Amino acid sequence: MARHSVAGRASAAATATLPAVSLFAGAAGAGKIREIGIFNTTTTAFAVSLRRFTATGTQGAALTEISYESDTGVSLCQGFDAHSVTPTITAGVFRQATIGAAAGSGVIWTFGDTGLILKVGTANGYGILCPTGTGQVFDYYIDWDE
Repeated sequence: MARHSVAGRASAAATATLPAVSLFAGAAGAGKIREIGIFNTTTTAFAVSLRRFTATGTQGAALTEISYESDTGVSLCQGFDAHSVTPTITAGVFRQATIGAAAGSGVIWTFGDTGLILKVGTANGYGILCPTGTGQVFDYYIDWDE
């Protein structure tokens, strides 16, 4: 099993329905999310939540995945920066936190021995939303196994 990661600074603030960053499974492969980190880049507090999607909406720019094991590792899952059309969001919240009003304040979510499962299929994903409305731009990373 190979470990992969995406990281960066969101190009847009999340809203209650538009994720700032997302990770979707591939057509022929699934993954297990192991850890997500989110860190404030401003001095304004905001809320974040992790939600599951069952349709993509319109995804923003594709992110560059990297493998922990080699420079040539290819990921089956794909990260995206922002969305311009709301994905189909399932009921329930996996994680939620308030990010403090200081640059560098953040949260790291971990998902135990089994990880948070990304089912096979390009419509299956997870993303970071702002449950209270419009959030802030933030730095992030998502680590997963395939």
